[in-house]
Amino acid sequence: MRAVWLREFGGPEVLVAEETPDPVPGEGQVLVEAAAIGITYIETLVRSGSAPMPLPALPVIQGNGVAGTVVAVGPDADPALVGRRVATTTGGSGGYAEKVAVNAAMVIPIPDGLGFEDAVGLLNDGRTALGIARAVAPKPGEWVLIGAAGGGVGSLLIQIAKRAGARVVATASSAPKLALAAERGADVAIDYTLPGWEDRVREATGDKGVDVACEAIGGAIGRGSFELVAPGGRFIAFGAGSGTMTQVAEEEAASRGVTLVPMGAVFPSLAAMHEMSVQALADGAAGRLRPAIGQTFPLERAADAHAAIAARTALGKTLLIP
Repeated sequence: MRAVWLREFGGPEVLVAEETPDPVPGEGQVLVEAAAIGITYIETLVRSGSAPMPLPALPVIQGNGVAGTVVAVGPDADPALVGRRVATTTGGSGGYAEKVAVNAAMVIPIPDGLGFEDAVGLLNDGRTALGIARAVAPKPGEWVLIGAAGGGVGSLLIQIAKRAGARVVATASSAPKLALAAERGADVAIDYTLPGWEDRVREATGDKGVDVACEAIGGAIGRGSFELVAPGGRFIAFGAGSGTMTQVAEEEAASRGVTLVPMGAVFPSLAAMHEMSVQALADGAAGRLRPAIGQTFPLERAADAHAAIAARTALGKTLLIP
């Protein structure tokens, strides 16, 4: 099979597609032939060696979200799974490949009417959006600020917040991303790269600020989002688009009457993560959640996909297609 290897940290060009032996499913595993493979922003930071987390030992095949068809099973795995359309996480690596062996308990049958691309677009981003929404609990009439709203998670969060009856201020870094946020239901869409963007948020919310801020950018933008939260509001940081997470001390938040919602509240257990992925796919099949598949690249061009994401030109979710 073909697989994309990361053998040294660096620019997108270090991702190289190579002939690689097919994985062999072990006990309790299934072999999935990939039809669509998800890429996350954090994977681009890992590739560059700049991720705010422990880096993997090299060489490694990146990728943690795949949708495809089960083509074989290992010992003690259900033979009836062969031929099933499934979406699955990989455990953190191995996804940028034509085939992947995973624990049979991790695969999620793709509901009828949902394609491979939408399924992998909902697998990880959908569960993250559902988990964040559950943790911050937006209420009818509340103002919710969603940062990086033109991305995979942000565009889904908009839909969930609107379904809860909240009003959404979406922030993003380009006209296409702002247009996507508006199309997904944002009441107000603001370019956070422009000076005075915080003032525009205050104007939109009647100078009261927001009740909830879901922040994925970090750095100075993340701080600005935190400072827009009104007393009694909630703040969660779930990404580091700038390269650094938003840092807010508990004491500072308490002095402002703001509740800091930890990521532990989003994913309280592995079972909850799996449950939310199942729910995200079901919501997608029912038309309640629409992932934004902004661009797809052939597996061989994984480097180009990473370059597009790093340049902040990618819209919504970026996929690799074997």
